[in-house]
Formats: sequence, C-alpha cells, structure tokens
Amino acid sequence: MQLLLFVVLVLIAFAGNSVLGRMAISWGYMDALGFGLLRLISGAAMLVALSLLRRGSLRQPWGDSLKGGAALTLYMIGFCLAYQGLDAGLGALILFGVVQIAMFGWGAATGTLPSLGQILGAGLAFAGLAYVIWPHESLQVSPGDAALMAMSGLGWAAYSLIGRGVRDPLGASAVNFLCASGMMLPFVWAWQGGGLVTWPGISLAVLSGAVTSGLGYALWYQVLPRLQPTVAATIQLSVPVLAVLGGVVFLAEPVGLRLVLGGSGVLAGIALVIWAPNRS
Repeated sequence: MQLLLFVVLVLIAFAGNSVLGRMAISWGYMDALGFGLLRLISGAAMLVALSLLRRGSLRQPWGDSLKGGAALTLYMIGFCLAYQGLDAGLGALILFGVVQIAMFGWGAATGTLPSLGQILGAGLAFAGLAYVIWPHESLQVSPGDAALMAMSGLGWAAYSLIGRGVRDPLGASAVNFLCASGMMLPFVWAWQGGGLVTWPGISLAVLSGAVTSGLGYALWYQVLPRLQPTVAATIQLSVPVLAVLGGVVFLAEPVGLRLVLGGSGVLAGIALVIWAPNRS
C-alpha cells in the first residue's frame, strides 16, 4: 500500500511539472530554457537542504554523479528545446514512447523479459495515450525537434535506470541536480544569453523545481528499486493523461469523451503490465 501511495504521488508530481511549465512558458512568463535551468537550481537547493537537515551525505562516486547529472541534463535540454517547435501532444508521445522502448529493452537485456501480456498492456496504454493527446489538426513535424524529444526520452530513461541502483535516493538526487545545474548553465548562456524572466515565471519555476521536480524525483528514486523496468516504463504513460486532467482543473481546459476513453485505455494497459507475469 505504501508503494502504491508513493507511485501515485510521483506521477502527480510529474504531471504537476507539465502543468506548471505550461503556465510559465505558454503564458509568456518565462522562456523555456531559463525555466528549465531555474527548475534544476531550485530542485538542487531543496534537496541539499533536506539532506543536510537529516544529516545525510552528499557524497557519491564521481562516476555515478556524472552519469546521473548528464542523464538529467540531456532530458532537460532536449525537452526544453523540442517543445519550442513541437506540439505538446506529439512531443509527449515521442518522449514516453522512447522511454518505454529504452526501459523495456534494458529489462530484456538484463534478464527481465516482458511477457506477451505485458507487451499487449504497454501497447494498449500507449494507444490510449495517443488517443488522448494526439493533435486534431494536421501537423508538419520537424525532424530536428522530434530528434531532440527522442534525445530527452533517452535521457529520462537513463536517469530512471540509474536510480534503480542508488542507496540514498535523497542524497543521490541532490548531487544529480547540482551536477545537472552546472552542466546546463553554460549551455543556456551560450544558446541564448539572457531570456524572458518575470516574477510569476520565477515563482512557477521554483515551485516546479523545489517540489514537483526535486521532491518528486527523489521519491521516484525511492520507488524505482521496487519496480520492474517494464512496469516503471509503462506507469509513466499515465503522466500526460494526468497533466491533461490538471489542465482541466487548474487551467479551465475542456474535458470530453476522448479523455475518458483514452484515459481508461491507459489505466487498463498499466494494470495488465503490472499483473501479467514476467519471463526469465
């Protein structure tokens, strides 16, 4: 029951990041890369403070720190740049599709082969997600933006897989956020110099970084060792659906039959992946 509660909180935090980012960037409060950088810095500050308060250690092997920081930076930069020219719904499909493929592939390579039921469940969940968020109008997709979002998906899959082996989720997350902040800072400065910054944008970025990113990612590292890679990959397909629901509640966006039917498909697919047995 505790694991279920933690997983639900993590997924809500991930969806909250989407809603807060949409509010800050689409409402013109902050530019995308600046939002991403401040999100990392705020998350690092929150996690370091909590680690010091509980007298935890911020020490971690340099190799692990570099891998975790690089994976988080890859995810953040790809995500920020891709969404400047990519539809949000299609971007989410590319992102979580790559995450699924990478984590399913890693599970198979390390001896946890998905069963037919899990493959069918993942396919059902992905189809439900596509039905919910696929744009209605015709699209002209830039290959460069699609490649950036695929790169972001690889970064997030790597970050999730790295988290399966950490012993101190809070301390590891703090170090990862610190490293990612340092890695992203020169890139942001070289890419755009200064950017759009307003106080509402700063507030939203700090809330996203300190709470829904920092605490959410630390909790994600807490539950990852108890989840199979196939399950960890598939449950994340619920995040865009939860983000759409968040838009309905907080941004007064419309709700319709598409959300109900597609969301039901996502939940049914996730349930099938969880309950279906693995193959060794």
